[in-house]
Amino acid sequence: MMEDGRDFPEEFLWGAATAAHQVEGSNVNSDWWAFEHDPHTASVESSGDGIDHYARFADDFALLASLGHTAHRLSIEWARIEPAPGEFSAAQLAHYRRVLTAVRDNGMTAFVTLHHFTLPRWFADRGGWTAPDAIDRFEQYVRHVCVGLGDLLEHVCTINEPQMVALHGYLEGYHPPGVTNPTLWKRVGRTLLAAHRAAVRIVHETTGATTGLVVQLPLLAPAREDDVTGQFCAQMQAEIVDLYIDGLAADPVDAGDWLGVQYYRKNWVDPASPTIFAPPPPGVPTTQMGWAIHPDGLRVMLHRAADARLPIYVTENGIATEDDLERISYLDGHLRAVAAARAEGVDVRGYLHWSAFDNFEWSEGYRPKFGLIAVDRHHDYARTPKPSAHALARVARTGRIDALHDQHLTPEAT
Repeated sequence: MMEDGRDFPEEFLWGAATAAHQVEGSNVNSDWWAFEHDPHTASVESSGDGIDHYARFADDFALLASLGHTAHRLSIEWARIEPAPGEFSAAQLAHYRRVLTAVRDNGMTAFVTLHHFTLPRWFADRGGWTAPDAIDRFEQYVRHVCVGLGDLLEHVCTINEPQMVALHGYLEGYHPPGVTNPTLWKRVGRTLLAAHRAAVRIVHETTGATTGLVVQLPLLAPAREDDVTGQFCAQMQAEIVDLYIDGLAADPVDAGDWLGVQYYRKNWVDPASPTIFAPPPPGVPTTQMGWAIHPDGLRVMLHRAADARLPIYVTENGIATEDDLERISYLDGHLRAVAAARAEGVDVRGYLHWSAFDNFEWSEGYRPKFGLIAVDRHHDYARTPKPSAHALARVARTGRIDALHDQHLTPEAT
């Protein structure tokens, strides 16, 4: 703890994250819309109208700012901006200008993600990230966005969780395109890393924004203590973590200006499992997603991320639960992990919780509740901040983790 009693300095950024497809609704031109309407995929329901954020963004940002948020991470939707190859929508670009202006007008720093899982359907239909000119097509989209929105861009996230795009989409078949191919899995991961580098060059050429890759870094461990399982765990570590952290360190010119770290769980790797991962051992607390809760893993993975030699923002971290007291406990453990990493020398500059709102959670649909703010999709999408939203607001305003539990503080202080 610092001399003034704070766990985090005044300049530390606080906020939450959203992704366009998960909140906007009616993203009908994307590969995800097609995937979730195909009865043969892993998706359990349609995203539908989302949480109507496309229309309500201004009120949503005002609400987040009122909860002490000084930053917000959001994505812009490639499928809306470029609905056909080379055909860019001026109206959609104007919409995102209004979105980014509203973030700025509410006093929040925007972290803008260019690619958050979804692709235009035309891009997916021609091979997606396996197409020979995939990076070229991505570059054209990035350049158009940077030229059109560059004056409103402060921090740009190039690609969200490239290793999960590759893992879920090309090895597990859990996300589009629903493929289970070990060769394509590795190939796509490397393509996405190259696409990140290309996007960094364009952002730097066309804007004054900083930019970074956003990676999910689970803490991986072998499910059993034997050589085969250990070797398989090392292989998974190489593809999910090392490829990206070491790849950025090896190319500092195009690595970007910072690294976004996203952490949710400890994973036990099992070569005998059809899903690659074993369930958590008995007695380990889990979330609605079945993910193991292991706060110290965030501290460990922040140290691993520091090997990229870039400043770090925690760009996602959160829990799916119906029990909001559990969310506050989760925040306590994971914020202490961030504070410990900072005290140990890791340059962490902000924390963005996943997620701002209960929303569409990809193949899991609307069942998992990650949000600081509840959304009643059956009654005009009414927003209701949960106690955890006010608890995090107290931390943002005081810099103290213990403020999570200071319920006696006045509304003005929260």
